[in-house]
Amino acid sequence: METADSRNKLHSHLRLWEFPDQYIIEPADGSGASCLDISRVDASMKLIDHVPESNSVRVPKIRSIFGVVGMLKLLAGSYLVVVTESERVGSFLGHPIFKITTLKVLPCDHSLQNSPEEQKKMETEFSKLLSVAEKTTGLYFSYEVNLTLSSQRLHDLGDESKSLPLWRQAEPRFLWNNYMLEVLIDNKLDQFLLPVIQGSFNSFETAIGRDIVDITLIARRCTRRNGTRMWRRGADLDGYVANFVETEQIVQMNGYSSSFVQVRGSIPFMWEQVVDLTYKPKFEIVQPEEATRIAERHFLDLRKKYGSVLAVDLVNKHGGEGRLSEKYATVMQHITGDDIRYLHFDFHQICGHIHFERLSILYEQIEGFLEKNGYFLLNEKGEKMKDQLGVVRSNCIDCLDRTNVTQSMIGRKMLELQLKRIGVFGAEETISSHPNFDEHYKILWANHGDEISIQYSGTPALKGDFVRYGHRTAHGVLKDGWSSLRRYYLNNFADGTKQDAIDLLQGHYIVAVSRDMAPVPQKGGLEAVANFPVALFVVLMSFWFATMSLKQAGSDYKHKHLFFSLLWTGICVGMAALVRANGRIFCNRPRLHKPRG
Repeated sequence: METADSRNKLHSHLRLWEFPDQYIIEPADGSGASCLDISRVDASMKLIDHVPESNSVRVPKIRSIFGVVGMLKLLAGSYLVVVTESERVGSFLGHPIFKITTLKVLPCDHSLQNSPEEQKKMETEFSKLLSVAEKTTGLYFSYEVNLTLSSQRLHDLGDESKSLPLWRQAEPRFLWNNYMLEVLIDNKLDQFLLPVIQGSFNSFETAIGRDIVDITLIARRCTRRNGTRMWRRGADLDGYVANFVETEQIVQMNGYSSSFVQVRGSIPFMWEQVVDLTYKPKFEIVQPEEATRIAERHFLDLRKKYGSVLAVDLVNKHGGEGRLSEKYATVMQHITGDDIRYLHFDFHQICGHIHFERLSILYEQIEGFLEKNGYFLLNEKGEKMKDQLGVVRSNCIDCLDRTNVTQSMIGRKMLELQLKRIGVFGAEETISSHPNFDEHYKILWANHGDEISIQYSGTPALKGDFVRYGHRTAHGVLKDGWSSLRRYYLNNFADGTKQDAIDLLQGHYIVAVSRDMAPVPQKGGLEAVANFPVALFVVLMSFWFATMSLKQAGSDYKHKHLFFSLLWTGICVGMAALVRANGRIFCNRPRLHKPRG
């Protein structure tokens, strides 16, 4: 007889049978459990005892899969999302952790054959977004432990909660496939429900004397306002902010386990940058009269989840960023108190582009808060010795580059305090005292920053050479220049479509046919070939011709060549604008209906 625990245990090995009319997912872990039968006609699900027999008419395709991520419904068909490739990347509290390397979307859309022609066209357009979704990066899972909760919150779970299926233990805001799991939850398929987080997972082991130290860095990306760099900024009316990431640093040694949590997130009121082909679009504050109320909601939520909050604002004091910083400071005057503090630190003004060691000035200002609120610590018997009572919330504009440099500095200082408390480090000893440890630790944070940045901006983090090597390098500066150029093109020509895919996967928009639905415009002429590679080619060629024209101009014909230079520039901008108009397919169709709440 199956126990409650065995009924809740996730299947770690699965075999997928693809029949013409059904998918069968068979547990291949020796459990002898029931198989999951999914209709390819209407996506209905049921458990069956055995895999159906095949014959010459019904020849199945068979492959191994490593988990069911969920089901997504579009206009007429449904689409099953499964993990077809994964790799083990480390362990969390003794449990194996895996990274998803390949996702596969399997259509259950045979009913589409009987749909109206217009609906078929719409379905085809929307289903193209799923190919973008298959390329989602930074997805991690475990069959045994809840990755959505920090070590401290996991420890504080009651025995009853720990006996629940992993998806029921999960923190919904960090559960990347929360929306896609709903259909499986409704069908009570606990053993097939694989909780997935988006973020990063990096770890290393090193020796300090005779002791082995295990360091792990986990990032958990919030799904409430998930998206891409220019298409998701600021906060929504509920106080959920863009690029909100919880970062947990864990050290394990001689039976002791200690963790420290930080968070990052966009400036918490409504603001945006409308993509308009300029390198740095203008910052616009939206509904400024709501800013204080939105920020209050955001910090109330942080206060409930983390305790005391210290908000560290790293943006420029002047220019476009200065307007945001000024508004943020004004809003925080109504919110700060004993449990919520605000500190502005103009990163670029103080540190410039190379003097990041001046972050010590910031540390001196926040050291008291860090020591007071501490970190989570368990002794060798698993008994709690300390709780983390508060959190540092860092932000710049993107919450990527300046934020990552700052968080790595804070993480380093706190790790040194933890190692001194455990008795590994002496009073004056630092991570820098151990070159091998220091090198691995820098790489750990650099990889963490790159992965978080790729998910939001499409490129590795800027200033990563300082995090990786402890100083700026010529190669790092050149790499930052190239990454900045890539960000520009991705923002203007690719991220709109990626944002649509994210909105579908997260349930921020639910596809539905409205009565006044307009037909999908048929693309023709230039529109049919407008895409990112074409735009890139035309932009580069246009600027090249403009430059050559001006170089060849003599004094008598300067005005003539200037005319042709402007002409080529006009072609460049016009072509880019055309591509941008096609960047988001939702611009060419009715607005999608928003889900509950």
